[in-house]
Amino acid sequence: MTLDPRVDIGHVHLKVADLDRALGFWRDVLGFEEQARMGDQAAFISAGGYHHHVGLNTWESQGGSPPPPGTTGLYHVAVRFPDHKTLAE
Repeated sequence: MTLDPRVDIGHVHLKVADLDRALGFWRDVLGFEEQARMGDQAAFISAGGYHHHVGLNTWESQGGSPPPPGTTGLYHVAVRFPDHKTLAE
């Protein structure tokens, strides 16, 4: 089976231990825009006004620690900027 080339990923949710710390990186460092927030439990961020590319939530992870080595789960996410100048801005 070949996947239709119009298919894309709508959004990803990441469980985080500290929502404000996560927003400090995704919003304040990388420049994603906060689209919606659910108190200290979740935030939804995007680029270009999309409803959300990334959901950050503490629903089952608030105050948690990183998983130990050898644990399965998401290992890598690539955020693609058009060029180095845009990243530097």
